[in-house]
Amino acid sequence: MILETLTLQIQQKLSMAHGLKARVKFDCSPDGVILVDTTQSPPVISHEDAEADTTLVCSAEVLQNIINGTQDHTMAFMMGRLKVKGSMGLAMKLNSILED
Repeated sequence: MILETLTLQIQQKLSMAHGLKARVKFDCSPDGVILVDTTQSPPVISHEDAEADTTLVCSAEVLQNIINGTQDHTMAFMMGRLKVKGSMGLAMKLNSILED
C-alpha cells in the first residue's frame, strides 16, 4: 500500500520537473521498487526491477519522509539510511525535485 502512495507522490513531483532525462530506481526493499523513466515524455513510472542510471536505496519510510519534507536527504545519506548507486549528481538533482 505504501509503495502505491509513494508512486503517486513521485509521479506528481516529476510532472513539474523538466530536463531530467534518466532512468532512476528507488529500491525500497522489501516493499518493492519504483522505476522512473524520464527519457520518455510523459515520464513512465513502474514497479519493474530493471536497470537504471541511478538507484536510491532506502526504506519506504525514509523515502516517504524525504518526500514529505520531514527527513533531509543529506542527513539520511550521512546516517546510512539512504544509499546511492550510480550518478551522485543525478541523485542530488532528483532529491531537490522530490523535496519541492
